[in-house]
Amino acid sequence: MLEQFLNHIEQHQLCRKTDRILLAVSGGVDSMVMLDLFLAAGYTVGVAHANFQLRGTDSEHDELFVKSVCQGKGIPFFAGQFNTTHYAALNNQSIQLAARELRYAWFNELLEKEKYTHLATAHHLNDSIETVLLNWIHGGASEGLLGIPVKNGPIIRPLLFASRKMIEAYAAEKKIAWREDASNQTDDYPRNFLRHQVIPKLQALNPSLEETFQHGLEKLKASYAFEALAINQLREAYFKREGSKIIILKKIFEKIHHPLMLWYLLREYHFTAAVCNDIVQALRAQPGKRFLSPTHQLVIDRTTLIITLHQNFWKPVQITSKQTSASLGPWDMTIETATSQAISADADSARLDKDLVKFPLIWRPWKPGDYFYPLGMTNKKKISDFLVDNKVPLSDKPHVTVLESAGQIMWVVGYRIDNRFKVTSATKQVLQFALHPHFI
Repeated sequence: MLEQFLNHIEQHQLCRKTDRILLAVSGGVDSMVMLDLFLAAGYTVGVAHANFQLRGTDSEHDELFVKSVCQGKGIPFFAGQFNTTHYAALNNQSIQLAARELRYAWFNELLEKEKYTHLATAHHLNDSIETVLLNWIHGGASEGLLGIPVKNGPIIRPLLFASRKMIEAYAAEKKIAWREDASNQTDDYPRNFLRHQVIPKLQALNPSLEETFQHGLEKLKASYAFEALAINQLREAYFKREGSKIIILKKIFEKIHHPLMLWYLLREYHFTAAVCNDIVQALRAQPGKRFLSPTHQLVIDRTTLIITLHQNFWKPVQITSKQTSASLGPWDMTIETATSQAISADADSARLDKDLVKFPLIWRPWKPGDYFYPLGMTNKKKISDFLVDNKVPLSDKPHVTVLESAGQIMWVVGYRIDNRFKVTSATKQVLQFALHPHFI
């Protein structure tokens, strides 16, 4: 397995022997095997263990176990303890999403502070199978059916070549100690339900499911590459730029015959699949019909489709203390004094301590280097990392906005308020900000 591990790293150029690798180690069999393989391969590593305090003394024993192993091997050990239940309740999130957000925020801080070049997680082939099934169940696009990416920025997955059975066999052969998480045996989470109820039935139909799936993933990746090639060829043949306009020849519809094919061509302009279906339905209607995305408009002309950017769509807006509303991009924001002091569970609404808000406010698109203190956290977090942790699609990131008071971000609009401005028992007055779309 060590040879396969090294081949996988080399094939995908995950890291070099001179790199410093931070390993995310829970104490389970997957991460303990990953630790053993990195040590056997001679890499310089450190270990980060996230304690989510969800399983009472078991959580504490997991941390002590991983710490003891690291001390015995002379490996730098970092432990993070999180009140995950409280954080999930504050942010109206599932426990799984809250745990993911907390751990990756902490991992990113460690990478920067301790000068590690990569973060290695112990995701394996079976995790990728579960991810594909979840994405398929929820109607994901084709890239969502490619499994867990082997590399994503500084995050690397050096065990994606290995099945769960391979990992357990290696642990038994090398007599590697590990701890079992009892929550893995329940069906409380969708991933666990797939693992225990669905995948065994698929394996009954195909005993070689993991191997077959791995080959299938490679075929899908090739299909995705062809898809990207076809999209580029269609754009070259039927798209042309005239100044700030994108002109699309209607002749393209001699080549594409399904509304979702148009969506693949237009999604970088943020048109949804539903809007693309409406565009196709309106092709033979009276010219001049207009369709809007959050950033662009599309007008159907006699022989072309014309896409233009909304003028001054995302120009920063100043909000004074006398205003009750403001507009930015495709959104209106209302500002009013609230009677309720409860933290809003609606992501499009924010209740903040009025005495901490300093006017005029600035509502603007976020920019690199922006940071805030997410509700429930005492450490600052880069908004770029926050968006990654919350799986905000790349196409949506340029249109995330922030509400700023005296240079401090109070709200990543539509996502999360800043912990410094939250309503507390000492709050005397509450300001409520609510987001509404201002066009259809």
